[in-house]
Amino acid sequence: MKAISALLITLSLLLTSCGIQSIPQAKNEIEATMAEVTNQYKRRADLIPNLVNTVKGFAVHEKETLTAVVDARAKATQMKIDPANLNAAQMAKFQASQGMLSQALGRLMVVVEKYPQLKADANFRDLQAQLEGTENRITVARNRNIEAIKNFNNLVTVPPTSWTNSMFYHYEKLPQWTVEKEEKKKNEKAPEVKF
Repeated sequence: MKAISALLITLSLLLTSCGIQSIPQAKNEIEATMAEVTNQYKRRADLIPNLVNTVKGFAVHEKETLTAVVDARAKATQMKIDPANLNAAQMAKFQASQGMLSQALGRLMVVVEKYPQLKADANFRDLQAQLEGTENRITVARNRNIEAIKNFNNLVTVPPTSWTNSMFYHYEKLPQWTVEKEEKKKNEKAPEVKF
């Protein structure tokens, strides 16, 4: 009887610290943080039509840039990601569509620099502040998602919780956020500051 009691106590202690709960909780955290990332991208996509319409009034002849922003927004909003079935290919496609939108917005900001009267417009300043705030929110949401993925990957790859994963869950290590090679080269180059 004492042996059975000791075995039950030992098993209960092992089960409370072996990842039986922490692995599914970590998976849920990834899904929640990924939902927040997509929420912030949606917020940005919703703001873009307002920004484009504001710019159109001042920069009619910059139609190519405005069209590129609208097209990139359309592609970015069409790309859906399922956090429950996240894989490297899905993550790469999602990041590529959002990267194209970021590049188009960057070109739009260059157009804005050419038209000082646009920068002085109160509506544009408000939209620009909203867009900057949204980009900051996206960064925060992505950082939280990166951390959640790191924690999950640690649970499924580092013993003793990885043993629980291999016995019960069989989760694979999830892909982490990254940037395309071209964007990585651009990001590694120091920006040129001119006065």
